[in-house]
Amino acid sequence: MALIWLDGELRDADSAKVSVFDHGLTVGDGVFETLKTEHGRPFAMSRHLDRLAASAAGLGLPEPDRDEVRRACRAVLDNSEPVPFGRLRITYTGGTSPLGSDRGDAPPTLLIAHAETARRPATTAVITVPWTRNERGALAGLKSTSYAENVIALARAHQQAASEALFANTTGALCEGTGTNVFVVLDGELHTPPLASGCLAGITRALVVEWAGAKETELPMDVLQRADEIFLTSSTRDVQAVRRVDDRELPGAPGPVTAEALRVFQARSAADIDP
Repeated sequence: MALIWLDGELRDADSAKVSVFDHGLTVGDGVFETLKTEHGRPFAMSRHLDRLAASAAGLGLPEPDRDEVRRACRAVLDNSEPVPFGRLRITYTGGTSPLGSDRGDAPPTLLIAHAETARRPATTAVITVPWTRNERGALAGLKSTSYAENVIALARAHQQAASEALFANTTGALCEGTGTNVFVVLDGELHTPPLASGCLAGITRALVVEWAGAKETELPMDVLQRADEIFLTSSTRDVQAVRRVDDRELPGAPGPVTAEALRVFQARSAADIDP
């Protein structure tokens, strides 16, 4: 049986209960991180904990105890069935609070769970959606549990035989996917939207920028109709080539720049589990 870390102890999945008054449940007042694991080893833990702390600060939550989070993650992984590839989810919420937007005086809730997940295929299809990211919103750049608009957009993607939906921001610039960052190749050069676009500061995104030399560039949405190559990054996708955007096919996916970015990412991440 899977074991869950909840507020200071391991519990089996059936007894790991969060209060119906938890602010993460009632109003989405929480942040989270998803780490990939390979044979029980989490990738880029330090970077994920840095982002967890930054997201918590952005919501006005107390800074999470990083040592406690590390211990809790290790306890969950050590007491889980070994799997070749998994998803480790850290959730940190405003804790038990009154109904409504005001927070109560209870401490935050810390919840950690781990489950096996399937590796993504080498290529995928994506769509664009009419809804926008607000690059000036209070949640811009934060990995918040307020994910309802992502649920809606991803459902539309699935209806169109795609695995991801891409958003523009309010200025019409390319921003991000529901759970991914996006890269494009133009005339042999690799580009990705800057953080000022409102996209999440993805961990894999940052590593690809650093390791593959991508440029952070403001890009119009129509770049998706003329880019030579497109790929997505996320913690569980690593680098995944896009073979179709809406009705546009990219039959050569993965192209040479994407293939090289993936090769470098795989080599560098294998050499250092916590880059």
